[in-house]
Amino acid sequence: MYSDALKNGRKVFAVAPMIDWTDRHCRYLHRQMSRHALLYTEMVVADAIIHGPRDRLLGHDASEHPVALQLGGSDPAKLAEALRIAEAYGYDEINLNVGCPSDRVQSGTFGACLMLTPETVAACVTAMKAVSKAPVTVKCRIGVDEQEPEEALPELMSRVLDAGADAIWIHARKAWLKGLSPKENREIPPLDYDIVYRMKQRWPDVFIGINGGIQTLDQAGAHLAHVDGVMLGRAAYQNAAILADVDHRFFGDPAVEADWNDLRDRMMAYAERHIANGGRLHHVARHMVGLFTGLPGSRRYRQILSTDANKPGTGPEVIAAAFAAVDFAGEGERASA
Repeated sequence: MYSDALKNGRKVFAVAPMIDWTDRHCRYLHRQMSRHALLYTEMVVADAIIHGPRDRLLGHDASEHPVALQLGGSDPAKLAEALRIAEAYGYDEINLNVGCPSDRVQSGTFGACLMLTPETVAACVTAMKAVSKAPVTVKCRIGVDEQEPEEALPELMSRVLDAGADAIWIHARKAWLKGLSPKENREIPPLDYDIVYRMKQRWPDVFIGINGGIQTLDQAGAHLAHVDGVMLGRAAYQNAAILADVDHRFFGDPAVEADWNDLRDRMMAYAERHIANGGRLHHVARHMVGLFTGLPGSRRYRQILSTDANKPGTGPEVIAAAFAAVDFAGEGERASA
């Protein structure tokens, strides 16, 4: 995937892995908005795959492809074992999390704290490459705590590239493991996009993608003048309608007007299947709440999905009621604002 992208000058647009957000229902919604965007799972811990409910952790709808599995862990043998198990699920990429700063990740000695031990990350990549048929990539920060990014980031990159990593995605902030919450770590450490650009200049033949604080497709396009891939996180989740123009902007598809009625029908059918298999409407609807931010009626839309979808026994008709509250005639006004 990544070698072809480099060889052919293709750029990659991705939706970032986000814990508690990018589950299979979120990814199904995002896939309805873009046929080509690379989607990522939430981080799944290797131990959970080895010992836990594999189908629940790894199962996904066939329509989600291209979809990448993000793994958390620091034990090369466990990561390799988790990958052997995950192989049957057919993910298009396997990504190692070296960027998450949450307390539960630190207590497991993986995520962003692994930037302090780049030799461990390299050993993990080596073990993963030995068993994976899919590309193995790393997603990291530019440094943690008192590290000097100009030293720490190239050190990590050199080691994982020597270990065979196929691509590196860089969240262009430091992570402060002491003193900042995970939410604060997404907002307070200053963004340094230039260091990511410099890494691309240093490794011109390596696929390097950028993440962090990117809010619009215009900003994404500007980054792609410097790097090979761009990854949106919260902006794509909190207003998934932004993804409707991705295929035209970045993949050369014809410009088409979004068919919101068709999206409504597809999400209703998907929710109906999920409920028939023992799920609840809320599992699907919670990811749709921010879909029409800025349109007339969007407040009522959010109220319906947030309130009615949580009631026991509710079905896909709640999605229809929510869509009916939106004045889609106002979309053109929003787009030109």
